[in-house]
Amino acid sequence: MTESSPVRAANTEAVTIRKCEALAEMQACFALQKEVWKFSDADLIPVRMFVVAGKIGGQVIGAFEGNELIGFAIAIPGNRNGHSYLHSHMLAVRQEYRNGGLGRGLKLFQRDDALSRGFELMEWTFDPLEIKNAYLNIEKLGAITRRYNVNQYGITSSPLQGGLPTDRLVAEWWMKSKRVENVLAGSTIAKFECRAHIEVPAQIYQWKASAATRAQALAVQENNRENFIRAFGDGLSVLGFERDEAGNGRFLLGEWDEKFCY
Repeated sequence: MTESSPVRAANTEAVTIRKCEALAEMQACFALQKEVWKFSDADLIPVRMFVVAGKIGGQVIGAFEGNELIGFAIAIPGNRNGHSYLHSHMLAVRQEYRNGGLGRGLKLFQRDDALSRGFELMEWTFDPLEIKNAYLNIEKLGAITRRYNVNQYGITSSPLQGGLPTDRLVAEWWMKSKRVENVLAGSTIAKFECRAHIEVPAQIYQWKASAATRAQALAVQENNRENFIRAFGDGLSVLGFERDEAGNGRFLLGEWDEKFCY
């Protein structure tokens, strides 16, 4: 994808993905954020942050149907151990346009823009209980993860979190690596020895949504949190993800190797 790239998405004939630059476009991102995540005002990213991200070397990328914003991604620059990278903080797609490849399209545009400016690594966090998101990040984009953050944002106002702690896995997307290039070219994840696996039941969404069953969701989160932290402490990383016919998810963990970065 280049400066302005058409993609196909559910319920639309043509969607264009491009950088957001006008203030009105930043305001549209802010409004869509509230629509998708249903945060209270205290948890929202302000318009000023969208503006700043685009001016300090980050990204504000929008998906447009005509002049209407239907999805966006925002990233900010970061630095760890002397190495610069992009942190993709939020991606949102309007409900009726989901499951048609638009989220992946936004990530690919992010990658093209980042590589054109010399970045090789992009990171973002994601909820370990979100099965579809995990599958996209690991199997469809080729990200890996070897870090777990406990209750990163505290208890948020978004009903999507179901009142649970905001535990997050950190996705590392080594955008020039052979792993990522092969996945984006349509190849499956290269085989590796699976040393451990961590399960997420398909019912997790229902359990989070109801106060009567939320304790079951919390029990899964706490058990998986312990397993992830132990596995990462043992030098394992999430290198694959599986879904079965019933919709259950399974993280596949193997030995970390620097080749996943190059």
